[in-house]
Amino acid sequence: MIHVDNIVKSFGSKTALDHISFRVQRGQYVALLGANGAGKTTLTRILATLTRPTSGEIRVASFSPKKDPQKIRSRIGVMSHHSYLYGDLSAEENLRFYGRMYGVKNLSVRMDTLLKKVGLIARRYDLVRTFSRGMQQRLSLARALLHEPSVLLLDEPFAGLDVNATEMVKELLDELIARDNTVLLTVHDIDYAMENAHRVLILKEGRLLLDQAVKDVSRHQIREALKT
Repeated sequence: MIHVDNIVKSFGSKTALDHISFRVQRGQYVALLGANGAGKTTLTRILATLTRPTSGEIRVASFSPKKDPQKIRSRIGVMSHHSYLYGDLSAEENLRFYGRMYGVKNLSVRMDTLLKKVGLIARRYDLVRTFSRGMQQRLSLARALLHEPSVLLLDEPFAGLDVNATEMVKELLDELIARDNTVLLTVHDIDYAMENAHRVLILKEGRLLLDQAVKDVSRHQIREALKT
């Protein structure tokens, strides 16, 4: 579902990604680890077609962003540091806007289902600018799932969430994996990655330092890789 071949991304003289290659199969849950500045967000943005690599090729759901960017966007759900929500619209208005943009069928039913799942059904008519950071994160996840994408790109989805909201999001991710969705998630929590993901990738200063199945790597090895 995700093919990354020899990706390089440079910003002037700084190389953010240095010849990165990996594959993610359908239904895999991949945790992307690395220190701040390692290149995780840059990689996620490239996969989401929000920025282009300097060189190299990617394919998502068998499509190339050069030839079929709209087909990729229709198949991916993205949750990043930027919520992509409109503060002067209500939660429901935000979801309705994106639902119409994606041509979601039975939109009202889909919105109700997701607002319940992320615990925001009681705040559906409130303006998003009145929401806490954690509430915006939950609504952002609902937005990312609205069109039932087959590939999810989640950049630190637990940031700003309290314990209850974190558990809610984890349960929702478990449901998605059970339905054979493909998930690439950036996270700092090694224990969460080891307990939930199928594979672990580690980026270090723009380079892919480790790519292992969770069953074949220990927490100690991951911690040591992150230190090097």
